[in-house]
Amino acid sequence: MLSQTAEYALRTILFIAQRNEEAGPARTEAIAEALGIPRNYLSKILHRLAQEGVLQSTRGRGGGFVLSRPADRMPLIDVVGLFDQITPGRQCLLGRPVCSDATACDAHAAWKDVSERVASFFRDTTVGELLGEAQAAGKRPRSRA
Repeated sequence: MLSQTAEYALRTILFIAQRNEEAGPARTEAIAEALGIPRNYLSKILHRLAQEGVLQSTRGRGGGFVLSRPADRMPLIDVVGLFDQITPGRQCLLGRPVCSDATACDAHAAWKDVSERVASFFRDTTVGELLGEAQAAGKRPRSRA
């Protein structure tokens, strides 16, 4: 469902979010090795995430990447949405150039429902929730439609 780049970006954010604060910023080499992502490919992803304000970067010895805000306030769409279009009904499942409620293909109703739930998942779920931080902090998880 996600492109390889969006998947790598999400896995990278989860890796950085799981790190203990005392461990310091995550270095590109450590992330690439731990996640099995080619270093050059990862560097481009990290640059984009930092450029868009999802990560903060520090150069030099002891430098690396940290989340720009707490994991429980970072919706997944802020990460994957930089690399993939995650919107309800983004394209016709059967490839028709025009497909809408008015001119629906045979799969339209079912696909519309699925695509709306997928978009809702990425919009309403935080990085912290994926890591189980919401439950660990005693917060009640959001209900899902």
